[in-house]
Parts: sequence; C-alpha cells; structure tokens
Amino acid sequence: MTTSSEQVQNEAIGETIRRERSRLSRFIQNRLPDPDVAEDILQDVFYELTEAYRLAKPIERVASWLFAVARNKINDWYRKPRTVSLDSPPASADPDEETPVLGEWLAVSDDMPDSDLFRETILDAIDEALAELPAEQRDVFVRHEIDGQSFNDMVDELGVSLNTLLSRKRYAVLHLRKRLRNLYDELNA
Repeated sequence: MTTSSEQVQNEAIGETIRRERSRLSRFIQNRLPDPDVAEDILQDVFYELTEAYRLAKPIERVASWLFAVARNKINDWYRKPRTVSLDSPPASADPDEETPVLGEWLAVSDDMPDSDLFRETILDAIDEALAELPAEQRDVFVRHEIDGQSFNDMVDELGVSLNTLLSRKRYAVLHLRKRLRNLYDELNA
C-alpha cells in the first residue's frame, strides 16, 4: 500500500514530468539523429529523476537538473563506439553536437595484426586528401575532426557564419569520402 509521503512524491514526479516533458524532449531530439534514441534518453532522464526522489536527494532547480542529466546522457551516447561507413550521413542534426568520425575510422584494436601499418596507411591517405582541399575547407575539417573544436567556437573565433562553416566541412567530407573510397573498400574487403 502506498503511504501518504510516497503518494506526494509520486504526484510531484508526475507533475514535473508533465511540465518538462515536451521541452526536454525537443532539447534531446534536436541533438540526436534517431527519434527512438531520443525517446530512450528521455525515459532514462525521467528514471534518474525518479531515483533521485526515491533516494531523497534534494534537487533545488529541477528543470536545470533534468537538462544537465539529458546533456550528460547525450554525451555518453555519442561516446559509444559505433560502426562508421564512408557512406553514412553526419551523426547529428545539431552540427555542434556531431561526433567527429575520424577517430572512429582509426579505432583499430592493437591486437589486430598490422594495426600500426593500418593506422599509418589511413593517416597517410587522409593527409594526402586533406592537402588537396582548399585551405578554408581543410581548416574547418581539421579544427572539428582532429582538434575537436566546436562549430560555435569556430564561429566566435573566425567570425564566419555557422552555415558557411558547415558548408566547408560538408565539402571537405564529400571530397574525403570520394578520395578515400578505394582505400576504404580495400580495407573492408
């Protein structure tokens, strides 16, 4: 049987979920490529809220807390290793949250035979392909993929619009995909 304090707690949780659900859902969906993943993360965030209430952890600003938990779960999702294809579209609808894929292309198990040679071959091919790019495209690609700089930081630093930066990166990625297609096919044969 539910006690009075549990009932009050359940009502508080329910009210918070009703109040914050749509805003939090939009926040998450705008940062993830898959609506199903976004829904899973939303449910995880509400589960964390329920656990915090049940463990009597005081939350002063519930909305801020929910968004912080959501942000952490989104970041965790992007950190998970995934199979990457040269044909795959960018990972995110929010370009600043897009996970750089270059590291995933190079993520080869060290116990794999010739793993160092594999990495070196890929890096050499990428270097050659990058050298063929116009300087502005190469700069944006290197800043985002290699240096891990966010698009928002580049906008502030370079004084160039977000759309221009996204366009430059897109052209760089298209060139690299085309240029590295044969190597990719050989390595995955």
